Amino acid sequence: MIFARNVPGMTEVLKQATIGIAGCGGLGSNAAMLLVRAGIGRLVLVDFDKVEESNLNRQYFFRTDIGNPKVSALAAHLRAIDPAVRLDLHETMLSRETTAATFAACDILIEAFDRAESKEWLIEAWTAAYPDRPIVAASGLAGYGDSGTMTVRRAGNIHMVGDGRSDMARGLCAARVMLAAALEANTVIELLMKHTEGRLTC
Repeated sequence: MIFARNVPGMTEVLKQATIGIAGCGGLGSNAAMLLVRAGIGRLVLVDFDKVEESNLNRQYFFRTDIGNPKVSALAAHLRAIDPAVRLDLHETMLSRETTAATFAACDILIEAFDRAESKEWLIEAWTAAYPDRPIVAASGLAGYGDSGTMTVRRAGNIHMVGDGRSDMARGLCAARVMLAAALEANTVIELLMKHTEGRLTC
């Protein structure tokens, strides 16, 4: 009954999909939660970090998670939503060299890193290994307001959400981070549905 009010046909498509999430912070944890609520079948979660108090203003964690690995804390919350979701957990620091093998089973990858240089090598590594599979990334989600500037820009199989310009020095607000995470999750769902309908090559 969890998915009784889903968009018709969506649950069946999403249950068959495997999505990778590189980074389980503000973007990754919230995108994962939204995908599980939508009915995704399997997630591959990668993050080396532990939950800190300063994460609680924007990430899908709670005070009881502080000190615990992000991947295992997030997995517990996701299973509380849908016990049937399949989760592959990697408590490790991802690298350019390990990207292809770690996410080999994934239909689509979500980039959810903090640093621009990490975003760059992840996109390069993924597109080199899997040129026919989409990656959904983010750039520009700091500050507050200006919701209309948050868009999805597309270049082949690279889908970039955010405003493309705001700098982390402006600080991070839960509402705007969640908006970017929702755009990432919604783009993944759109790609999966269009691929199934034969309107888009994933």
